[in-house]
Amino acid sequence: MANRLVQTTSPYLLQHADNPVDWWPWSPEAFEEARKRDVPVLLSVGYASCHWCQ
Repeated sequence: MANRLVQTTSPYLLQHADNPVDWWPWSPEAFEEARKRDVPVLLSVGYASCHWCQ
């Protein structure tokens, strides 16, 4: 499984580039794949916190 986030420049998305999840960045291709597979799109709103905030 490829994690497509390794190709992004977003610092938030890069935090998840090593996750064993088939993440897709926001793109027309992501929505087309969801349509083809007839699956919902689960959207991350970009929440992240540092260890000082916990």
